[in-house]
Amino acid sequence: MRLFWLDEAEPEYSAYDFDDYRYHLGTDLQVGNIYPALHAKAFYDGMLAAGQEAPMNLVRCAWAGSQRYGALVWSGDVQSSYASLKRQIKAGLNMAIAGIPWWTTDIGGFFGGDVRDPAYAELLLRWFQYGAFCPVFRLHGDRLPEKAPRSPGSAEFHSGADNEVWRFGDEAYGVFKKYMLMRERIRPYVASIMRAAHDKGTPPMRPLFYDFPKDGAAWEIDDEFFFGPDVLVAPVLEPGSTATRRSTPCPSSSARARASTRASFARPSRRSRGGASSRR
Repeated sequence: MRLFWLDEAEPEYSAYDFDDYRYHLGTDLQVGNIYPALHAKAFYDGMLAAGQEAPMNLVRCAWAGSQRYGALVWSGDVQSSYASLKRQIKAGLNMAIAGIPWWTTDIGGFFGGDVRDPAYAELLLRWFQYGAFCPVFRLHGDRLPEKAPRSPGSAEFHSGADNEVWRFGDEAYGVFKKYMLMRERIRPYVASIMRAAHDKGTPPMRPLFYDFPKDGAAWEIDDEFFFGPDVLVAPVLEPGSTATRRSTPCPSSSARARASTRASFARPSRRSRGGASSRR
């Protein structure tokens, strides 16, 4: 066993009365926030003791210092919506600046995505484009319509609809494939920025002000970021966008060439495009 998926690494509450919960170290109000870090530490220590080198586990929650225990954090069971996608960008950047480099989301959101809805397919593609420039590129979610339990005696919970990249039609699959192949091509680059995070603490995803602290405009932009030193990512965050490129107010202190990696997806009455830029 090389990796555990530690779902619900945070305390589970039947009611959010935090002052009623007690742990060995103290009340929830006193120690609740360090619970996920110690949860990750318990697995990390056990895996080291079993002889594994550099353990890493996928966890749903983290706290300051979780990175020392091999925490690969995802943002949890988030809603399938553009508003939620926007929040993921901010959450990921805050996580990176806090010193936790391994970050991912449920591409497409976890709740509410209906595979029969063309509007959801568009959202999934936009999220997929963003996910290609996260430290971990990962598709997951509980899709609609629901499927009944497979057989009597099995788990009583339903199963979600098919969620593979080929499930959404040939045109959508072409976009998914493009970004999967792109991610494979930049694998050495991703490895290098994750190595820098390990060796120096340099965040792989970073707000613009990290590289351009003297540029006042960079401190005001929270919906685009650098993925390592060379890739500027500006996800499309509105439904039905027809622009071939998103306007990206780059910091004025830099001069860079841009190479579009835009992709398109046709809805019944309009086209959507999204992209990222690179600088060298």
